[in-house]
Amino acid sequence: MLRSVKVQDYMSTQLITFKPETDLFQAINIFTEHNISGAPVVDDRGEMIGMLSEVDCLKSILSYTYHEEEKGGNVGDFMTDKVDTVKHDEDIVNLADKFINGPRRRFPVLKDGKLVGQISRKDVLRAVKEFVGQEQN
Repeated sequence: MLRSVKVQDYMSTQLITFKPETDLFQAINIFTEHNISGAPVVDDRGEMIGMLSEVDCLKSILSYTYHEEEKGGNVGDFMTDKVDTVKHDEDIVNLADKFINGPRRRFPVLKDGKLVGQISRKDVLRAVKEFVGQEQN
């Protein structure tokens, strides 16, 4: 049964993350170099404290431009601190429902409050494909 498939079985674990003190322009460079649109922000204990997105970066640039300043800032100054997450042991069916009924393309995955991975809609499709393939054999 597909409910037995857990998020931890299909999540990505090799993530780019930022610390709140990371320079904002350094984060923007990492976004463009790695072709990503967002990344989790973690503290020194590995606990997730926010998310930085391209939109957050654009807002910061517009804010500085409006005030005619050229200085940057830190990731912690512009990150979103209210982030939707999922637990590592959540089942794929519940996760698929969250994707269907919400705007998210991916979720950070937490275990005991610590960031352990990220799961995307494509990961869920891969899980379904593999599960259905096993059923047909």
